[in-house]
This record gives sequence, structure tokens and C-alpha cells, in this order.
Amino acid sequence: MMRALQKFLLFHALTCLGRNALGSEIIHGQIAPRNQMLYMASVQTRDRHVCGGSLISKNFVLTAAHCDDDDYPLVRVVLGTHDLRKTGTVRNIVQRCKHPDFRHRTAENDIMLLKLSQSVPVGRTIRRIPLPPPNMNLRPNQLCHVAGWGWTEDSDKHSVDDLRVVNVSVVNRNVCRRQWRNTWIPRLPANVICAGGYGTFKGSCKGDSGGPLVYNGMAAGVVSFGNRLCSDNNKQDLPNVYTDVSKFLPWINNILSHNGC
Repeated sequence: MMRALQKFLLFHALTCLGRNALGSEIIHGQIAPRNQMLYMASVQTRDRHVCGGSLISKNFVLTAAHCDDDDYPLVRVVLGTHDLRKTGTVRNIVQRCKHPDFRHRTAENDIMLLKLSQSVPVGRTIRRIPLPPPNMNLRPNQLCHVAGWGWTEDSDKHSVDDLRVVNVSVVNRNVCRRQWRNTWIPRLPANVICAGGYGTFKGSCKGDSGGPLVYNGMAAGVVSFGNRLCSDNNKQDLPNVYTDVSKFLPWINNILSHNGC
């Protein structure tokens, strides 16, 4: 009973995680050009999109660990389309390689690799996204972008099927830590990047989970958590938080080299 209550409260507190949301939210974003962000992946259950992701090798997609839920198991990944009304290239998920030190309650080490049933052909509609160099440290105000499918406000009346993208600026870690103090998390996790939200109308929101924070064409981060409420008309009060991919390269490379976990 206690575990069920914790999961219920966590779902409402971490609306940016939005594991069961239909689609994702990009606030104040634009429809992504068809010939860009070709690494984007829609991570799905049997019947719906639940998280974003990015293709990092011929048969692995990078996403967030909290997207994995035994009650609603992840089944497939769709690549090669910005429009979820179209089929795209579909691959079944055969392994979910969640970071062994992931903690759902604190959102620490919120990163996961999905092994696909077959390799994905890279071509006109699909590309891989490069990983960042080791321990890459983004400076405050550096510009990144984040993308996702679905809602544009906290209302299902605003859901969309086209991939949307928005620019976000990196937030100073000390500022981010101070802003998140006395919220649902005991402390800001280590190995994260803060960007977007925090006094702006731009950022990621519920259901965007797992998608990449892109800097200079690289997968700098993975969408983890953020503001409770999102709207085109209201400034976000907290910075959005992303898992810092550069801090997990040994773990990622080990799984890629062994072709599984």
C-alpha cells in the first residue's frame, strides 16, 4: 500500500517525468523541420507514446530510467518520422538497460539504454546523435534545445502529433540547487544539467522524459524532471533538470561494447 501511495504522489510531483502521459510537452516551441533532429525516437507501450529518446548506435536508444514501469512495459521504439500519425521505422525493445544506481524517489542516475530487436538503417530519415566528450561542463547561459511530441499546455485539448523543438539556456547549478530546495526532492541529484524553465516560458514538461538536451549537435542531457505545471501563458518557476550524459560515458560504452546489459 505504501509503495502504491509513493508512486501515486511521485507521479503528480514529477509531472515533467510524465511516464503515463499521452505524448510530451514542449512549451513555446516550434514544429521541428523535417530534415533535422533525425535521431529522435518515440518510446512506446503497445498502444501509445510515453517517452522520448535518441538513437546513439545502430541498435541502442538513449532515454530516461524512470520511463520504465512494470505496470506499463515499454514494447517498441519508432524512429524516422516527426509525425506520430505515420508509422516510421518500428523496432521492438529486447533489453531495458537501466542504470543500476537509479533511484526513482530522488531521480538520481536517471538514464537507460534500450536495445532494439534489429539494427536501424541510417539514411535520409534516420541519423544517430553523437555523445558528448567526457565530463563536458556546460556554462550558464549556453544555448541548447530540447524536443518532444504532444501537448503544448496542461490540457489534452492541446495535444499534437508533430515533433516540436524549443531553445533553452543552461542555468547555473548553484541557482538550480537553490530553486529546487524544499521541493519534493531531498536534494538536487549529482550529475545533472539545469536548462530552461526558471522564469521563462520555454522548456520541457510532462511526458518529454527521455528526450535529448542537445548542445552543439550532441546528446548533452536526458530529460529527467521539472516544473509541476506548464503553460504557454505562465512562466515556469523551476529550472528543468536533465541527466548529464557526459558523466555516464563509461557505463554507456560498456553496454555498447558488450551489445547489451
